Amino acid sequence: MYNPDAILQSLKAGMTFADIGCGDGYFSILAAKKVGAKGKVYAVDIDSNGVEKLKTKAKAEGLTNITSAVGRSEDTVFCTACVDIVFYSMDLHDFNDPAKVLKNARQMIKPNGTLIDLDWKKQEMPFGPPAEIRFSEQKVSELLVAAGFMVESIKDAGPYHYLIIGKP
Repeated sequence: MYNPDAILQSLKAGMTFADIGCGDGYFSILAAKKVGAKGKVYAVDIDSNGVEKLKTKAKAEGLTNITSAVGRSEDTVFCTACVDIVFYSMDLHDFNDPAKVLKNARQMIKPNGTLIDLDWKKQEMPFGPPAEIRFSEQKVSELLVAAGFMVESIKDAGPYHYLIIGKP
């Protein structure tokens, strides 16, 4: 199993984090605690129920540094050159236009920022999305390069996931 804290280890107080395809905000909440009151978290998902759950959790935990939106990630750019870490958690294959989503990330990320993609290995397993819709490390790398990123590293994140780090 992957370690969420290890994945977000480069996130520090005062930073800005964008959780693209945030679902119910598992990583948004973790990030909001790490960046603290002076930091900011942007979160977007097409699923309004997920975003509502995120808002409920944030309120219950007293977190006021999360800006969330319901919408398509293809249509969402929170800001220009203002995000330290753009994050995708097991969802790049879910977007209608992943290339456009990554181009939006390139617009939002600071020149020294980091893109993190935690994703499913492209293999059969008894859970998660079907293997045929998952993206291989190679496919994600090609998408990143096409969107203006360089691939800094590709690592295993446990038996079922991989982690790709990109830089503008």
